[in-house]
Amino acid sequence: MASAVLMVLGSLAFLVFWLSAVFPSCPFLPIGRTAGALLSALLMIACQVITTDEAFDSINLSILGLLFGTMVVAVYLETADMFEYLGKFLLWKSLGPMDLIFRLCLVSGFGSALFTNDTICFALSGFVLKISREQNLSPLPFLLALASSANIGSSATPIGNPQNLVISLKSKISFTNFLMGLLPATMLGVVVNALILLCFYWRSLKATNEYRDVTIEEGINGNEADHCTPLLNGFEEEQHALPILERMQEDQGSWKRVTWKACVYLIVVGMLISYLVGLNMSWTAIAAALALIVLDFKDAGPNLDKVSYSLLVFFSGMFITVEGFDETGIPGAFWSLMEPYSDIATVSGVVVLSIVIMVLSNLVSNVPTVLLLGSKIAASAAAISASEEKRAWLIIAWVSTVAGNLTLLGSAANLIVCEQARLSPRLSYTLSFTKHLVFGVPSTIIVTAIGLALIR
Repeated sequence: MASAVLMVLGSLAFLVFWLSAVFPSCPFLPIGRTAGALLSALLMIACQVITTDEAFDSINLSILGLLFGTMVVAVYLETADMFEYLGKFLLWKSLGPMDLIFRLCLVSGFGSALFTNDTICFALSGFVLKISREQNLSPLPFLLALASSANIGSSATPIGNPQNLVISLKSKISFTNFLMGLLPATMLGVVVNALILLCFYWRSLKATNEYRDVTIEEGINGNEADHCTPLLNGFEEEQHALPILERMQEDQGSWKRVTWKACVYLIVVGMLISYLVGLNMSWTAIAAALALIVLDFKDAGPNLDKVSYSLLVFFSGMFITVEGFDETGIPGAFWSLMEPYSDIATVSGVVVLSIVIMVLSNLVSNVPTVLLLGSKIAASAAAISASEEKRAWLIIAWVSTVAGNLTLLGSAANLIVCEQARLSPRLSYTLSFTKHLVFGVPSTIIVTAIGLALIR
């Protein structure tokens, strides 16, 4: 336990981090999450809570490398229209709003496990808002489906969200074992979450009887079909009028585009296979990112500019801040208080542990919670057996991730969906804290409990 002075100074520095992370536009310190993380890190060093060497050592380069590589891969997948195809799948032969909810939950959950929950929410939120407006439906259940299923689905893999990255690298659980340990809970959790959504919003989803699958061919029916032949004849004459060389160049460009897309998808599949066979995840992600850059064969600057470098800086500041706060001894004292009631081998102990993780994940965010308590919880479980230690890490991953659905501020994915909906031109919708809470509380409790029963 550090001295009383260092405890106070370290706690104040951590308070700066918490205020900027949870309330980035706080009137007392409206500097945003990234600057707030850097400021709190600097305060930890300036107040001598930790030394500069300890600060640099606390920055986990493996996590930063994996985050960077994953973000670059996501940029090239977007360029290759992957997320557009996911959006088209949502509408393909859709049977109505309830079917669309189920599809959205499945696509959001599956996509988040492979490409992170934040990426999927950013890519699909505008599309979801547009579809709900076009079908004269309330956007609320669709936005909730996107955000909540993205959080649940991201728990399945180490690359699904940042806290899973931390857990995977700290626990040294392989990608395959991590996936096998959480996949049953994730799959059932996504389905149960969809059913809860339907129970809550089935009236609004049945409000329209004219839901249609909008396709390119729509409108060519009845009398309009009689005019197809002359239209096609005119089109053929126009095509023959084009210079042959120009048509060949267009066909060649189209084939090049298709081939490039196929190569992008093959590289991403190769990256996922490399994860499954146990190769280093950080270097695998970076290698895949570089392969995509070389494949593109042009200046990578515009695509690299799309990478969220502020997120990497935020994580660097957070690592230093969390290390400093841990040095105060407060997290250790808190765990010493809770440890007797959090025995991983008993049902009551798992319940208490889950409540602690869930509450802290919403108060101080899930990644700091994992950094502060993860190793301590795992050490207690390791005293029982190695298998219990692995189970403890998986429980932490599951609960800290699903806890993001409890409140609107529980995860970045929720905030991305909220802001995308609010700022959307002509389709603006406000997802309030209360609207989210009404669904978030029962969904989080039920899905968390079901998942805990399946984790072994």
